[in-house]
Amino acid sequence: MNRYKIELHAHSSESSRCGSVEAAELVEKYINAGYSALVLTDHYYARFFDKFSDLSWEKKLEKYLEGYKNAKEAAGDSEFKVFLGIEIKFSNDPNEYLIYGLNEEFLLKYPNLHHLNLEKFKNLAETDEAEILIFQAHPYRQGMAPADIRLIDGLEVYNGNPRHNSNNDKALNYAKKNNLKMISGSDFHEYEDLARGGIVSKELPLKINELCNLLKTGNYNLIKAGKLNLK
Repeated sequence: MNRYKIELHAHSSESSRCGSVEAAELVEKYINAGYSALVLTDHYYARFFDKFSDLSWEKKLEKYLEGYKNAKEAAGDSEFKVFLGIEIKFSNDPNEYLIYGLNEEFLLKYPNLHHLNLEKFKNLAETDEAEILIFQAHPYRQGMAPADIRLIDGLEVYNGNPRHNSNNDKALNYAKKNNLKMISGSDFHEYEDLARGGIVSKELPLKINELCNLLKTGNYNLIKAGKLNLK
């Protein structure tokens, strides 16, 4: 039976200032690593958008989406799927959140989402009737803490970035205790981060709504340190 590896947390150098690998090469690396899909979750926060203060929101968004569009172009007509996500940091919140299910139209319609807070963002998504999922990234990394569980859909219980101590065991225990959905991500920024995390599914989602449905069901296994891990 086929098993499909999906990366849920990756950054490109085009759109994340801390990323060191261009989107096209990132896609190539993940294809060679045996993955079938990735969600590009470039950092969405003030430090990115403020440097383009003289541009319209439409132009700012074009710059932000450069990595995603380059990744889509690199994947081309291949079977490898590239999905849009964001890793958002709200201006008055030390935490970061992985957002799945939004699209370019949503981002254009609602500018400067980082000026909201988590509760207002969740309410906006529900008002818009967008099928958006919110997973808190690395909730036990230094300076961060688990968010109100009423405002999130789950936790990143394994973060593969080797340059940070994300205290993944604490995140896992907290998610289990509070019956939260659990995901894993490589948090790819540099070559050494490749294929350290993600999920493994029996089916390959072809569209972002299919990926969100998969995440809702929890019908997948986690990849931890590059190895399949049964939850």
